[in-house]
Amino acid sequence: QVQLVESGGGLVQAGGSLRLSCTASGRTLSSIVMGWFRQAPGKEREFAATISKRGINAVYADSVKGRFIISRDNAKNTVYLQMNSLKPEDTAVYYCAARPLAMDSERIYFNPTDYNYWGQGTQVTVSS
Repeated sequence: QVQLVESGGGLVQAGGSLRLSCTASGRTLSSIVMGWFRQAPGKEREFAATISKRGINAVYADSVKGRFIISRDNAKNTVYLQMNSLKPEDTAVYYCAARPLAMDSERIYFNPTDYNYWGQGTQVTVSS
């Protein structure tokens, strides 16, 4: 079992920045592929970013590429999502997700169904 707790959401003006954190417990973070997803009202949950177990590979959705940065500190069991140049269309509940991966691999995953564990979500609201 992996428990995930997100924090760092809030209200920000367009063009501003926020940093989300996701702290994991129950399993060593270095054995887990992590992802960030988001869900806006009335829309399906969508992929935002993912990072491999040791942080070697990171991939972003086109909608956030160049503005968001995913990173991880395995010693602190925490994954981050630095969000810059925020836009009103970034408004959503942001979820971190975990997929334990036993093999020695820097594989990453994009589909929500590939992840086994989810946090409760943190609201991000960007005003225009």
